Amino acid sequence: MKIGITSQNFRTITGHAGKTRRFLVYNIDQEGNVEELPRLDLPREMSLHEYHGEDHPLFDLDLVVTAGSGEGFRKRLRAHGVEVIATSESDPGAAVMALAKGELLRPAASHEHVHEGVRIAAGPER
Repeated sequence: MKIGITSQNFRTITGHAGKTRRFLVYNIDQEGNVEELPRLDLPREMSLHEYHGEDHPLFDLDLVVTAGSGEGFRKRLRAHGVEVIATSESDPGAAVMALAKGELLRPAASHEHVHEGVRIAAGPER
């Protein structure tokens, strides 16, 4: 399973997945062994919010772990067979190890944000 973790600082799991350009990438094999793969450090125009092509590097993943994302991000990734998990876990290493053990991640906390002048309530998603 190939997993991308949103991490704008390459240290913690960050939110706003649609605008994220930096991803830690891991592979978990069938025995639960974890391997860190080359990171994604994409240019601004390659954030999923900006990019509208059908060949985005995120579409090669099986799962994206984030602190939060909008429905548009989740919908686009689902259309390419990529699952999205929002979590309140902030440590990428702890998250990937939990997934390798088959454990569920703590869900992200509900929050509100304003998008183009409209207040949107967002809750945990899985």
